[in-house]
Amino acid sequence: MRRTTEGIEVTLLAIVEPAHVVSGLGVGLLVGMTGVGGGSLMTPLLVLLFGIHPVTAVGTDLLFAAATKTVGMAVHGANRTVDWTVTRLLATGSIPATVVTLGLLSHFQAATGGSSHLVSVVLGLALVATAAALAGRRFLRRLIEARGDVVLADAWRDPATIALGALLGVAVSISSVGAGAIGMTVLLLLHSQRPIARLIGADIAHAVPLTLIAGLGHWMIGSVDFALLAALLLGSIPGVVIGSVVGPRLPEAALRFSLAIVLAIVGVKLLAA
Repeated sequence: MRRTTEGIEVTLLAIVEPAHVVSGLGVGLLVGMTGVGGGSLMTPLLVLLFGIHPVTAVGTDLLFAAATKTVGMAVHGANRTVDWTVTRLLATGSIPATVVTLGLLSHFQAATGGSSHLVSVVLGLALVATAAALAGRRFLRRLIEARGDVVLADAWRDPATIALGALLGVAVSISSVGAGAIGMTVLLLLHSQRPIARLIGADIAHAVPLTLIAGLGHWMIGSVDFALLAALLLGSIPGVVIGSVVGPRLPEAALRFSLAIVLAIVGVKLLAA
C-alpha cells in the first residue's frame, strides 16, 4: 500500500525506515542538549525533507512531542521543579482553545478539501517567532535580572498566563510549534519572580496534555502516521538521553543561536513556498 496524497496511509516498512530513525535521533539529541527542537524541527523536517503532508506531519509530531515531553515531566516532577500553579493557568487557556481550534480545522479541511496552506503559513510564522525567542532569551534574562522587579502587575499576571495558554493552544494545534521556546520566553516576562527551573518544569508539564489532546484530535480527523511515529521515537528516545548527558559540556548559547538561525531560515522558506 502506497502513501496517499494526504500522507495518511503508509506501509509497515516505514516503521523501520532508517532515515526516519536517524531524523528522530538528531532531533532527540537537540532536545536533550537545548530543551528545544521537538516540534520546531521535526515538523518542518518531515514536510521539507521527506515530503510528508503538512497536516499529517503536524499530527504525528504532536504525539511524538507528547511522548518525549512525558519523560521530561516525570524527571522535573521527581525533582520537584514544576510550578503546578503556572501549569494549571496555562492549561486553563490552552485546552479549550485546542478543542475549538481542532474543530475549526476539521471543518475547514472538510469544506475546502485540505488545509495544507494554512498549516504551512502558521508553521512558518511560528518558526520565525521561535527563532526570535531563542535568539533573544539571553538578552531577556539579563534585562529581567537588571530590573529586579515584577514586569507585570499581580492583578494581570494570571489572566495574561491564561491568555498565553490559549494562544499556545491555537498555535500548537495548527503547527505543533510554540509550546517550548515561545511559551518559555513569555513566561519569563510574566513570572520573573519565580525560579527559572520551576518555570521550565511548568512549561514542559503543560506541553504534555496540550500536545496529547491536540495529537488525539488530529488522529480523529485522520492526520497521524503511527508507523512514522514509531520510527521517530525509536531514534529520539536514545537521542534525548545522549543529548542530556552531552549537553552540559557544550556551550548552550552557541547551540541556541545556531538553532535559531536554522529555524529562521526554515520558517522563511515555508512562508515563501
